[in-house]
Amino acid sequence: MTVLSFSMSSRRRFLVVLTAAALALTACGGGDDSSAESSGPADHGALTVQLSWVKDIEFAGEYFADSKGYYKEAGFSSVNLVAGPGSTETQVASGKSLIGISDPITVAQAINNEQAPLKVIGATYQKNPFTILSLADKANITTAKQLAGKKVGVQTGNEGLFKALLAANGVAESDVTVVPVQYDPSVLTNGEVDGYLAFVTSESITLQQRGFKVQNLPFADNGLPFVTEAFVVSQDSIDNKRQALKDYLYATIRGWNDAVADVDGAVDLAVNNYGKALNLDAETQKLQATEANKLIQSDETATNGLLTISDQAIDTSLASLKATGVEITSGDLFDTSLITEVYKDHPDLLK
Repeated sequence: MTVLSFSMSSRRRFLVVLTAAALALTACGGGDDSSAESSGPADHGALTVQLSWVKDIEFAGEYFADSKGYYKEAGFSSVNLVAGPGSTETQVASGKSLIGISDPITVAQAINNEQAPLKVIGATYQKNPFTILSLADKANITTAKQLAGKKVGVQTGNEGLFKALLAANGVAESDVTVVPVQYDPSVLTNGEVDGYLAFVTSESITLQQRGFKVQNLPFADNGLPFVTEAFVVSQDSIDNKRQALKDYLYATIRGWNDAVADVDGAVDLAVNNYGKALNLDAETQKLQATEANKLIQSDETATNGLLTISDQAIDTSLASLKATGVEITSGDLFDTSLITEVYKDHPDLLK
């Protein structure tokens, strides 16, 4: 199941970890960049990446980059892809992970509310996959206004995301009954709820495979368009480990170029290697990868490359944040200079 990486790490307490961050950053997630500018191969040390969810097809690009040795070629001695969900922002702010995968809204909340020194430097999904899933022959929720009077299943930690959808569409919170649920859409099929907060790339596909006719209310098409599966780093890493971050992006872009071009290979890596313990279904994973590729690729990426974030995407993401009540500037949340430099240094990535 590939769902709800959005808010699993929202509202974490960063102040208790930031005191130790400077010391931790020197020991975790990559070495000092002093050797990166010198002649010879880079030596960034161990790479730790905090994933936003379990090791399913969602991280196919990272699997390719690891299994094909791209991270090793980039100067990382070892790779630890840490399965989520987890406190991504805290892991990155404390230096336990060089990179974390999250979303701009959660990161912005951490910056504003917890003074977390974080930035988004790239994003896998150009269009976010969040949706309110309903059954077509029952509630059949096709507009946000139809959420009024409905019972909607929302996972703990994702309440803020759901409230943002309501706010963006002028629906009063008091008009909707939020039902706390786990990561299992059976509450929808057995009638406990009318709608269920999900991914269009996951539960929607799973239920259709089980014979249910579903209806999606995509957040991206209903007032909340934003990039997601974003690469989150600390400002300290930008300042002191810039080359390590650029080398990470280079290797990961190579991995995602492979993943979108080889869906069967991506499925094999997810099912038989990285996610083997999850007993993933190959057919489901292939359907999810095919759907996800529609969100990963865009006119922007066709021109400027995978994982980039256009100025327009930044503007729409900031507008979505504002609709949730989160005010933040582009410069306080995003730093796209690193990935711009990567593509400038490696124009072959666009082939």
